[in-house]
Amino acid sequence: MTLPRWLMVVDAEVDPDVETAWNEWYDTVHLPEIADCPGFEEAARYVSEVDGQRHYIAVYALSGPEALDSPEFAARRGWAQFAGRVRATVRAHRRLIP
Repeated sequence: MTLPRWLMVVDAEVDPDVETAWNEWYDTVHLPEIADCPGFEEAARYVSEVDGQRHYIAVYALSGPEALDSPEFAARRGWAQFAGRVRATVRAHRRLIP
């Protein structure tokens, strides 16, 4: 398996009362829109559960950091309809060993 040189990782906790709507929207609208931005090569979501609380990450393989500067990405990022209901961090990571 070859891992990408650049990743963007979204780490999110979602309020239970919007979790079903969040997952539906993220899987059918948001993830495909972001994955279709220039420089985004692949995307996947993951969930973990501890003591009944779920924690989500979305991992995006990037061609490079410039993918985060495209007008398409700027227009599609965010989740305003879930503001205040999602706590998240978004970080770009580069692989240390080429």
